[in-house]
Amino acid sequence: MSDTPVEARHSHDTSPEPQDPVEAIVGAIPLVLPVMGGVLIFLLAFIAVYMA
Repeated sequence: MSDTPVEARHSHDTSPEPQDPVEAIVGAIPLVLPVMGGVLIFLLAFIAVYMA
């Protein structure tokens, strides 16, 4: 069996985990999706009117 004390084997690292880029933008999705959907609908309507 190892002579390493339990505290050394189970020491908690105090450095924070790196931020996941996907998790960084998840909070903005409820705002970005409807806005981009509105922009897309406006663009498609503008193209339809322009071509008519």
